[in-house]
Amino acid sequence: MTGNASSPLRRRRRPCPMAAHDRLPAPARAWVARAVLPWSAASVARIWARALAETGSEAEALARLDAAERATLDREAGALRR
Repeated sequence: MTGNASSPLRRRRRPCPMAAHDRLPAPARAWVARAVLPWSAASVARIWARALAETGSEAEALARLDAAERATLDREAGALRR
């Protein structure tokens, strides 16, 4: 049997997670370093960019990251209580 491990479809290139983390702004990287949950660079970048677009403030972007983490922790705690 030959050709079992090959496909005519193009391979998907997956982005390097460390490179995505390195592309985050310094305050966002610092936030990730002290975050309670393991956040992906894509999630942090999405929240950061939306907050900056709406407010233009890094402090507000950090506050939104804190709020997102708090909401996630509350949601997970609620699921554990059931």
